[in-house]
Amino acid sequence: MNTQAKTTRLAVDMTEGPLLGKMIKFTIPIILTGILQLLFNATDLVMVGRYAGSAALAGVGCCGSLIQLIINAFMGLSVGAGVTASQAIGAKRQDDLNKIINTAFASSLLAGVAVGVFGFVLSKPLLLLMETPSDVLQEAVPYMKAYFVGIPACLVYNYMAAILRASGDTKRPLIFLSIAGVANVLLNYVMTVYFHLGAMGVGIATAVSQYISAVLVIIHFFSGKSICRITGIKPTGKILAKIVTIGLPAGIQGTLFSLSNVLIQSTVNGYGTVVMAGNAAAGNIEGFMYTSMNAVSQAAINFTGQNAGAGKYERIKKITILAVALVACVAVVMTPVLLIFGEQLIGIYEPGKPDVIAAGMNRTNIIATFYVLCGIMDTLCGVVRGMGRAIPPMIVALIGSCALRILWIYTVCPLFPQNIQALYISYPITWALTAAAHLCLLVFFYKRLMRTKSSKEIKEL
Repeated sequence: MNTQAKTTRLAVDMTEGPLLGKMIKFTIPIILTGILQLLFNATDLVMVGRYAGSAALAGVGCCGSLIQLIINAFMGLSVGAGVTASQAIGAKRQDDLNKIINTAFASSLLAGVAVGVFGFVLSKPLLLLMETPSDVLQEAVPYMKAYFVGIPACLVYNYMAAILRASGDTKRPLIFLSIAGVANVLLNYVMTVYFHLGAMGVGIATAVSQYISAVLVIIHFFSGKSICRITGIKPTGKILAKIVTIGLPAGIQGTLFSLSNVLIQSTVNGYGTVVMAGNAAAGNIEGFMYTSMNAVSQAAINFTGQNAGAGKYERIKKITILAVALVACVAVVMTPVLLIFGEQLIGIYEPGKPDVIAAGMNRTNIIATFYVLCGIMDTLCGVVRGMGRAIPPMIVALIGSCALRILWIYTVCPLFPQNIQALYISYPITWALTAAAHLCLLVFFYKRLMRTKSSKEIKEL
């Protein structure tokens, strides 16, 4: 049995046969990958919470939204690389796929270096701009600097993993992340317990693990054992333009989400260290639900992309229905877990701190209850992106998930200055409105595709 045959078994042909089984097979490794990544990230918070105190825990937690704000525009290009690759695979254009991979690798490396330097230099000024308390600041700055040292590897891994998923291979990213994650956990323990480096030690461990995952994925692409291989590092201008056309709006959309989250985090900071710590722990726990639903969204993007590339537009409707159903199934399983066992889960981060646990549950009781809306919103958006439409979802995100949240923060929140639930309720409201708008976009572009197909068939006759 040759290598190419083995690779074919790993990949998923998304353009033929029943969809549900293939979507589940595609999604489960992504869910496991995301959950493992969150477990490894959770060790960051657990280690600092247990061995360095609330200030260190808050320091790591408050950096998350700011880090995502800085890197999301470039991370969005990985979406562009994945969609472009999936369409080339669906159309069976191997030469184009090679050019896409080479371009994605070169651009991710260059973007990673630029973003890493930017974030490292501006860590402290940006945290000060967020009005981070002084006791938290002294932990957050070194953590953020250490984290940004690993950003070049982070972007390289995410771009190349997106292309692997576009080919249907979701197993290798899981393996690579597992190896890197184990190293992250071990380094977390060494840095916090033996070297007493607090939040900075956690940042160092994260950066090292990112380089491990990047090296593993690069080795695979250079090995030539897959239809996905690096044949050079010279980007192709036309391919880069297409990746940017699809990916940049997705990145801007992610940045807008992060911008609103930074504003929310800045508002949370005003409630003090205890609320910040509880918010960080609850947000990390809710991430397990998000990553499971986001895996479905990634399936929607790639299945839609391959079928759009193959011209099988009629399958997109079924992909959408199945993806939304899978999101609902995730919610049915995970929402009760977070609501029933939320206090125990938050207590893992800072045991014996009832005030921190109570602060975390203030967030969980609202956001976890309605998280299914977030999953539906992302899934519908993913289908539209898979069709190759990138700018309309960005505009919807600008209005629904950024502008409305900012408006909420400056109009509704001041009416309830002592009630942080007034802040958290902005999430489900904006999710619902944005999901409805994405559904309208999806219906519009799907009907356009079907009209295009009908016109082509008539011309052929």
